[in-house]
Amino acid sequence: MHLGPLGLFLVAVVDSSVVPLPIPGSTDLLLLLLVSHQGNPWLFSVAAIAGSILGGYTTWHLGKKGGEAALNRWVSVRLRARIVVGVEQHPVLAVFLPAVLPPPIPLSPFILASGALGVSRRRFLIVFAIARSLRYGLIAWLAVVNGRRVVRLWNALLQKWSTPLLWAFSAVLVAAIAAAVWKLRRPSTSEAARALAPEPTIIQPD
Repeated sequence: MHLGPLGLFLVAVVDSSVVPLPIPGSTDLLLLLLVSHQGNPWLFSVAAIAGSILGGYTTWHLGKKGGEAALNRWVSVRLRARIVVGVEQHPVLAVFLPAVLPPPIPLSPFILASGALGVSRRRFLIVFAIARSLRYGLIAWLAVVNGRRVVRLWNALLQKWSTPLLWAFSAVLVAAIAAAVWKLRRPSTSEAARALAPEPTIIQPD
């Protein structure tokens, strides 16, 4: 919060990436708090939207570059089949709905799948930007309307739990970053299978 628009921009970048933040919807919460503290709703909305687009495009590019291996690396088996079907059958909705709806709807698996399964960069950026603009614009408006109530609740929470919350958030964030780096460095399932596959036997003619 002390970093203002820059802090919101950085949180939004990470929030739309493959690194999970400790609190789902961290960008929404930070935007709500910053605008409630008599911040400029237009400035903070643009910071959140721009950061989210940058983080989302990075994730889309990771899926585009990695293809099926990226899905195997970053998306759990439990979600993978349904996400792939959703992106293949409804590519626009598969980008728009996770980007506009609040948690617990997952975002990064759909972005990865849209890149891996051939959703064009232009279509992705347009749909994603519209969805994020609607979402963060609504949150900024809610902060303007209910700002005083939000500030009172937040101040009461900080008086009791500021230090434990800070340490818990930091610990979970470090663990999430470490997990993301480990996933990025380890070989994917398909790569490991190819590495373990026996070399084909070539029979030379007599």
